[in-house]
Amino acid sequence: MPEEMNPYQIALRQLDHVAGILKLDDGIHAILQKPKRELTVNFPVQIEGSGTQMFTGYRVQHNTSRGPAKGGLRFHPETNLDEVRALAMWMTWKCAIVNIPFGGAKGGVVCDPKSLTLAELEDLTRRYTTEISIIIGPSSDIPAPDVGTNGQIMAWLMDTYSMHAGHTVPAVVTGKPVSIGGSEGRIDATGLGVVLVTEEAFKKRNWAMDGATIAIQGFGNVGGAAARIFHKRGAKVIAVSDVSGGITDSRGLDIPALVLHVKQTGSVVDFPSTEPVSNEEILALECDVLVPAALQGQITGANAGQVRARMVVEGANGPTTPDADAILGSRGILLIPDVLANAGGVTVSYFEWVQDIQSFFWSESQVNSRLARILRRAFAEVWAASETHRVDLRTAAYLVGVARVAEATLTRGIYP
Repeated sequence: MPEEMNPYQIALRQLDHVAGILKLDDGIHAILQKPKRELTVNFPVQIEGSGTQMFTGYRVQHNTSRGPAKGGLRFHPETNLDEVRALAMWMTWKCAIVNIPFGGAKGGVVCDPKSLTLAELEDLTRRYTTEISIIIGPSSDIPAPDVGTNGQIMAWLMDTYSMHAGHTVPAVVTGKPVSIGGSEGRIDATGLGVVLVTEEAFKKRNWAMDGATIAIQGFGNVGGAAARIFHKRGAKVIAVSDVSGGITDSRGLDIPALVLHVKQTGSVVDFPSTEPVSNEEILALECDVLVPAALQGQITGANAGQVRARMVVEGANGPTTPDADAILGSRGILLIPDVLANAGGVTVSYFEWVQDIQSFFWSESQVNSRLARILRRAFAEVWAASETHRVDLRTAAYLVGVARVAEATLTRGIYP
């Protein structure tokens, strides 16, 4: 059954669909189906109380026709090679859709970072970095934070790579703290991007942001930032959730107070004057905009019929399966796909890389204005492709992205 496909099978199905519309050359189609390079590493880490433990990590580079590979690094117990392959492919399209000069990559380590001490996490990061250092670099492959990783982990990665190089190489990774070459505006970039593309969609539908109701699954870097920015711009965030559960209040949540509550307790659960809601139930709440900003595969053929949002904006990577896409489309629910909706992160990662290479840094307002310009242009191009080809926005986004990567591949030619 289609719903049982793993992420890589879903990514391939999406590519095949778009290749047919574009009438893609069979040879180019075959190139785009396969990752350029895959590295699997197995390495030991000393774990307190249990001695030496082996960990498995991956780094996959899908395509580099348009520039160095770019993509996040996730630490998660369920990470596997097919997931990383799919995420690398989606990164290729995402970079092409927003028209920044990167190809797609992704990395992962099979682990539960919450079960590790800070010292163990540092050891794991440094050993993994050493193992993949043969294929990463500022001109070849630039990692960034993803699920289970953060700025501190990127700092360890940059330092480890730099120690081997014999000099500081800040451009080897993005999402670093500002103190060591990170960019202003990077932490909120993905969440801000979610809000920016939502605003563009509202303009197309003649909706007002003021008073619009928003439900967000996930309250991490993406969902939390999106909630804060939606709230600042006059929207009513009526529900949020995290791994421990969710909360809802039809009157609108006090987001600044909720952020403080999360800092104090570690979760959104038990925030005063709210009703509990599960991560599954939040997907079925009546609202103007549903933002799935947790993990992939949340909206499926089994629950898409229960979605009562007027618009779905994908903050996470791959939160909606192909079968769910079809159901949402048939019900008239507008879906803004991940490769466009959450591209704010990789766009500001590009800005950080540029700043590191030049050793010349920009203010947060400069970063945000440049991000808005790129995402608004990308949204307009995807919307136009949707109208031209009479397809949904995900298909339209893939048409834009795949066409650009295919053109670059054709133009460069096949070596030798």
